[in-house]
Amino acid sequence: MKAAWLWSMAVAVAAGAAAEEGSMQGFPFVLPKQKPDMPLSEAMERLYTDYRAPRPEDNELFTQFKYTELKGFDYHDGDGTITRRDPSKVIFAKGKYYVWYTHRNTPTPPKGPQKCSDTIPSTDWDLCDIWYATSNDGFTWEEQGVAVPRPPKPNVGWRSVCTSDILVWKGKYYLYYQGFMEASGKRGDYCPVTASWADSPDGPWTPCNKVVIPNGPEGAWDQYTIHDPYPLVYNGRIYLYYKADADGAPNLVRMQGLAIADDPLGPFEKHPLNPVINSGHETTLFPFEDGIAALVIHDGTEHYTVQFAKDGVNFSIASIVDLMPRAAGPFIPDAFVDAKGRRGITWGISHFTNATTWEHNHSILARFDCDLSLDVDDPVLKRTGTYHRPDVYYRQGLTGEQRKRIGEENQRFKAAQKR
Repeated sequence: MKAAWLWSMAVAVAAGAAAEEGSMQGFPFVLPKQKPDMPLSEAMERLYTDYRAPRPEDNELFTQFKYTELKGFDYHDGDGTITRRDPSKVIFAKGKYYVWYTHRNTPTPPKGPQKCSDTIPSTDWDLCDIWYATSNDGFTWEEQGVAVPRPPKPNVGWRSVCTSDILVWKGKYYLYYQGFMEASGKRGDYCPVTASWADSPDGPWTPCNKVVIPNGPEGAWDQYTIHDPYPLVYNGRIYLYYKADADGAPNLVRMQGLAIADDPLGPFEKHPLNPVINSGHETTLFPFEDGIAALVIHDGTEHYTVQFAKDGVNFSIASIVDLMPRAAGPFIPDAFVDAKGRRGITWGISHFTNATTWEHNHSILARFDCDLSLDVDDPVLKRTGTYHRPDVYYRQGLTGEQRKRIGEENQRFKAAQKR
């Protein structure tokens, strides 16, 4: 053991000395922390110019994600009649943690837009209210009940209110959320963003009863949908990020935009460079150092990346990650503190939408942990590579139609060989 240690030390010292003296005939054996002054391939240029550090474990915006089942929530034996999804950011107030989320309690699971009614939901987020829960430790939660109920018709959100997020601004609390005025799926997922405010995280909440973020003009990328409103405080103003569904040929293209205001209820001005993020199924961002970082989740060309923008607008990829949390609502202690040097995140609440079968479709809340923080150095969360048992991969099996296509290809090869 001692000889091997001495040998490794000798190699490292020799390689480092050779690199310093410029006597290497190729790229150094010991990966330099700074870009070496030598011709580099595009891949090695990218390693030093696109990412915050050449090694993942040295990159403060690289992490693995770990998940924990939450205690305190009842899902009615998973029959699909109760759902909890799309959690807000977690905040700490009055000596405990708070989270808000979409809550559905209906006689049946979702039945689709053709079979829905005033009591039967079309989708998992139809006929919902916004509920909240509190916790002393982030693992066991006590459900407190409804925060924002569906308002009476014809107010914004009379059909369903969902996908909420929280802002604390000048001593008051603001919940932003989507307000459906028809069953989801009747006309896609068209719905505007509205808001409610309160003097306490426990309410009571007063709805503003108006559209806060208007849809874009005809032909614009956000002409039909403004989803997942997500407010932060940055440069002394309210930066509200949102997602929109565009294109649709053959699949929707989901991108993210930014609207900025000086008052929580607007008017909000959309940024002229929108969309500011070209991928992602939900909006999850957090202040980091002197800029803003984003978890770009699930959809798009740049899915499963952590991105960073020093100006909160021009995002670039900081790392590529595995097993990203869906609809993540992180705990951000300095989300509403307008200062530089903000510290990042270590945990939050997310959801799983495939808790059981599609027939009993509902979502459950879960806790995720990570190391995207300047205050934590967790080597386990900085490891690369996630290993799964074979059954995890086998569950991603071929469809019957795919097996049929492969069988037909085999027959064509056999027929061609006989000619």
